[in-house]
Amino acid sequence: MPTEPAPPTLSKVVQRAVEVCDPAAEDEGLAEYLRRFEDRDEPITAVEDLEGLAAAEARRADPEGLDPALTMAAAVTTYLGFKRAEIGVPGDQLLRLAARSEFDGRPPPAVAAWLSDRGVEL
Repeated sequence: MPTEPAPPTLSKVVQRAVEVCDPAAEDEGLAEYLRRFEDRDEPITAVEDLEGLAAAEARRADPEGLDPALTMAAAVTTYLGFKRAEIGVPGDQLLRLAARSEFDGRPPPAVAAWLSDRGVEL
């Protein structure tokens, strides 16, 4: 009998990351990022190099790497890969935790401005 819940799937983690970064589902870049993972039903724990995969798919959706929402979606994806129990925390808190973890609390200026526009303080 398992003592812990099953780990979420990669698609579920990416879905949560996109929901947090785009609650109104209006960002086409984030929608494309989500589509790239929609059929990835393997447990998040089975994904090798999650950080590299998330970053690569964000770059495919935004080759110039200028979209802070995509940068944060990849950061949240990576964060939740290691902190699976935090998948249900409120969005602003999840953004804060992911930014602190993935950027050592010092995100790139465009990401910092994007977070600030959403009321997320690091």
